[in-house]
Amino acid sequence: MKPRSRRQFLRTAGLAGAWSLLGFPTAASRAAQGAPKKRLRLVFFTDVHTLPDDKVQAALAQAAQAINAKHPELVIGGGDLIYDGFELAAAATDPQWDAYMAFHSSIRAPVEPILGNHDLVAVRPADGSEPSADPRSIFRSRLGLDRTWRVVDAEGYRFFLLDSVEISDDELMYHGGISSQQLAWLGSELERTDPDTPIVVVTHIPFLSAIPQATKGAITPLQANHLVVNNREVLELFAGHNLLLVLQGHLHAEEMLRWQDTTFITNGAICGDKWRGPKYGTPEGFGVVTLRPDRVDWEYTTYG
Repeated sequence: MKPRSRRQFLRTAGLAGAWSLLGFPTAASRAAQGAPKKRLRLVFFTDVHTLPDDKVQAALAQAAQAINAKHPELVIGGGDLIYDGFELAAAATDPQWDAYMAFHSSIRAPVEPILGNHDLVAVRPADGSEPSADPRSIFRSRLGLDRTWRVVDAEGYRFFLLDSVEISDDELMYHGGISSQQLAWLGSELERTDPDTPIVVVTHIPFLSAIPQATKGAITPLQANHLVVNNREVLELFAGHNLLLVLQGHLHAEEMLRWQDTTFITNGAICGDKWRGPKYGTPEGFGVVTLRPDRVDWEYTTYG
């Protein structure tokens, strides 16, 4: 097990007007002058694509051991927990969910997962059985959740865990999007959130990414299931707030971007390229993130 890359964004002390070699100034660094240096160490894993296969289970046991060795205070799961439930009848996904929950329960720190597109169950069952009236119900039931979006507070940081998948009737079958119900909820929650509180948003489908352009060409049109279609509408809700970090999955490759004082991290996948090796050069792994009010450290770690 070894770290693949280490990145950080911070303002270099004592170098007014200068950039650090690895960093940029942040709104948090300006707002947090003299504030307590709260530190939170977390692991962000995503795109597990669990299968009830002996080799996959051995790999997941190794991944959980590597996560525990990092001693995180919090673990965030970025969605696509099972291999695929979209075209399966509900009962057919039970072995996948059982296998995922074994991995989940072997992680010692609190685990807060979000929903990915593959976690929707029985949307269009290929066996001709009746589609589910609520494709999110098994995700909620397995994880003991009332709904697929929520707020989690930890050590002075506020995490907004979102559901970024919208089922569609076209050939894509789903789009990236934040529903109107979530938008209203977000606006209400942000009204009750102190503007100086450092915020982390977690989304399965990215808000911002250069991975599609880097892998498909700079002017190749994007599909509606690559990124969140209403990303600007969502991000504009955070105007006047301290949006420190956005954690993203879905694309199975590691990336860090910087836009308007916010760091965007797209994580590689626990499964790599669905258990076929690296995806776009990113091997199987997870992210280790250390948060401070004026700084984000990120390390993408493989687990062997």
